[in-house]
Amino acid sequence: MTHASPHSPPDLLALHAVRIRGFAGTSELAHRYGLDPAETKELLHDAEAYGWVQHTAFADTEGWSLTERGRAENERRLAAELAGVGGAEEVRAVYREFLPLNALLLRACTDWQLRPTAGDRLATNDHSDPAWDARILADLTGLAHALTPLTDRLGRVLTRFRGYDTRFGAALTRARDGEGGWVDRTDVDSCHRVWFELHEDLIATLGLARHAEP
Repeated sequence: MTHASPHSPPDLLALHAVRIRGFAGTSELAHRYGLDPAETKELLHDAEAYGWVQHTAFADTEGWSLTERGRAENERRLAAELAGVGGAEEVRAVYREFLPLNALLLRACTDWQLRPTAGDRLATNDHSDPAWDARILADLTGLAHALTPLTDRLGRVLTRFRGYDTRFGAALTRARDGEGGWVDRTDVDSCHRVWFELHEDLIATLGLARHAEP
């Protein structure tokens, strides 16, 4: 593995942003990796011409999503990039350490949404029990501490991996300050959304299915 952390080219980042966001508008995709919005729009239209992405608009929502061809192209380019920097073993090792943490994150998010009672094991968490919520926030704090060294290791392989820990920490701070939606909302950069993106980033980079072993 090289000592410097290479920067991914803009066309790869634009395509990859669609992969990890799932569905998003041009400005959001450009923002994800700090790309120029006008350049990102051109790159996405180029990708559309190749059949890698498609643009959909309905009601007041519009955005880009990957096609199956685009998913395959994205993974092909990610694999080539990873091989080029000699980082496959390190990313695979990080992913192995990530998986048990992922199980803890999913449990924390489930507990944030549900608080079983004697009569209903799927009862919604109404956040009326401070001790219950405090325990979950403590679990998320532990995950934040565990995430930092993993992100540092990934960031030394490729710069596009940087920032997951700081984004997770920022969301957790807002949740601790009383904005509970920053634990699990999907329309903000919540703990769950940041974590989900990292998971998608890792499996895309390694060419794995979401539940596959590394």
